[in-house]
Amino acid sequence: MNHLHQAFSVRFTYTVFFTNQLFKKANSLLSDFFSQQSTGDIRKKLLFVIDSGVIDAHPNLQSQITTYFDQHTDIVDLIPDLLIIPGGETAKNEPIYVEKIVDAVDKYGIDRHSYVVAIGGGSILDLVGYAAAISHRGIRHVRIPTTVLSQNDSGVGVKNGVNYRGKKNFLGTFVPPVAVFNDSSFLTTLDDRDWRSGIAEAVKVALIKDASFFEWIEANAQALAARDSEAMDYLIHRCAQMHLEHISGGDPFEMGSSRPLDFGHWSAHKLEQLTSFELRHGEAVAIGIAMDSVYSHQLGWLTEQDTHRILTTLRTLGFSLYQPMLDANDSAGVLKGLAEFREHLGGQLTIMLLEAIGRGVEVHEMNPDLVRQAIATLKEQEQQAQLV
Repeated sequence: MNHLHQAFSVRFTYTVFFTNQLFKKANSLLSDFFSQQSTGDIRKKLLFVIDSGVIDAHPNLQSQITTYFDQHTDIVDLIPDLLIIPGGETAKNEPIYVEKIVDAVDKYGIDRHSYVVAIGGGSILDLVGYAAAISHRGIRHVRIPTTVLSQNDSGVGVKNGVNYRGKKNFLGTFVPPVAVFNDSSFLTTLDDRDWRSGIAEAVKVALIKDASFFEWIEANAQALAARDSEAMDYLIHRCAQMHLEHISGGDPFEMGSSRPLDFGHWSAHKLEQLTSFELRHGEAVAIGIAMDSVYSHQLGWLTEQDTHRILTTLRTLGFSLYQPMLDANDSAGVLKGLAEFREHLGGQLTIMLLEAIGRGVEVHEMNPDLVRQAIATLKEQEQQAQLV
């Protein structure tokens, strides 16, 4: 009997837009986008899901959205019931929030020609993207990221997910948004921790891919820490650009075990969990970058000078590079993150380290004694810094 063989490809395209005051009446970016998506007589509905923290910081946002789309009833039908959900890891930890979004999709008849629009940080975007992907086997979703981290990294990518059984992103999908709208006005109300947190992902991508971008971050670290908006605009645009280039470069849905953009993340994911997510993702990533940079130096790859430059830049940005939970018992501590990272990737363990600033290299094993030594080095440096 002859076998049947099938092969096909699916083309995805989407644009990351950069703007300010997206919902101002005079800003036609959003209405122009939906106008271009129009398909004749089919009415398209918009269901908004918004991070409650964004509502707290921007109390007029709901009325702005309603007023904006009141002008454009010829283009789309806004669902007046805007769904408000708590942000942060709570959104991804509680299954009830997936149910709430799916219930709203059902209640308001949001079909595959309609849109679910998410406004919030990375956790809300992950949650909404997942709920949209599993409803009707895929409803189009639009992302409006409101944090540095989501505007330069997670919000412009193709991953969606929620935490399950105590594991980060255990349930998820690879589905691109139909568009991303980065509105810089949302960044003005971030607290200093959230402002800083997103910069870690820019440091990460610069270290493994672009030495000149790292040099720019190094030179502008004080300005970024001081919340210079012009510097942040450049950082977000460049980081988002590099993220998109990586996604289009070969393995967008991560079918292999290679995840170069996860430099510094194997320990960061575990550290977030160990601190009950009190530690922001970017804060944990900064510690992970520091650990893996020191580890790379211990292997004789990264020079002492470059290691010092990396750690100094992270500290200038305002990051602490040690957290007491790093010293938790191995069986339940950070080193357990290696096994969980391997499981999450599937196949062999693949960790990104540094040969030099701007040049990453993948390894398939980590020496636990050297990891402990790297932690000890960071702890000692942190203690010395506190004495100064």
